[in-house]
Amino acid sequence: MLNVEEINIYYGGIHALRNVSLHIEVEEIVALIGSNGAGKSTLLNCISGVVPARTGSIIFNNLETTHLSPEKIVGMGIVQVPEGRQIFNPLTVLENLELGAYLRFSKGNKREIERDLENVMKLFPILKERKEQKAGTLSGGEQQMLSIGRAIMNRPKLLL
Repeated sequence: MLNVEEINIYYGGIHALRNVSLHIEVEEIVALIGSNGAGKSTLLNCISGVVPARTGSIIFNNLETTHLSPEKIVGMGIVQVPEGRQIFNPLTVLENLELGAYLRFSKGNKREIERDLENVMKLFPILKERKEQKAGTLSGGEQQMLSIGRAIMNRPKLLL
C-alpha cells in the first residue's frame, strides 16, 4: 500500500530525516516511536505532501506521490489527523465534520456522506450531542475526537 524509500528532508541546512524507509501493507497498523525531534511528524507531513522530500520516493498504491500537492494526496486517500487538532474553531462540530468530506461532496455522494456522518457520531457519541456547538468551545479530548472524525469523513485508504 505505502512504500517510503530513502527519504531525505532538510529544513534549511539542517538534515532532518536521513534515508528513511517504511513499508505499510493494507490493513496493517504501524506506530512510529521516537523522542521529541526524532522526525516522526516530519515523516508524516512528508507523506501528506506538506513537507517536501529533497530525495527519495513515496509510492502509494503503485502511484508516485512524492511531489504531489497535499490536496491531490488527500484525493488519493491519504488523510492525516494533524498534530494540535487544527479544527476550525468558529465552525460548528457538524460543519467541521462536513468539511472532512469536502472532496467527496463535489462528486454527488450526499447519501454516503450522511451515512458516514452517522457512523462518526456513533463512534464518538459526544459529537452528536454537540453537533451545533462551536468547535472551539469543546474540551481538548472532544476536539481530538472531532479531528479524527473529520479525517474519517474523507473515507481514507490510509489514515495517518
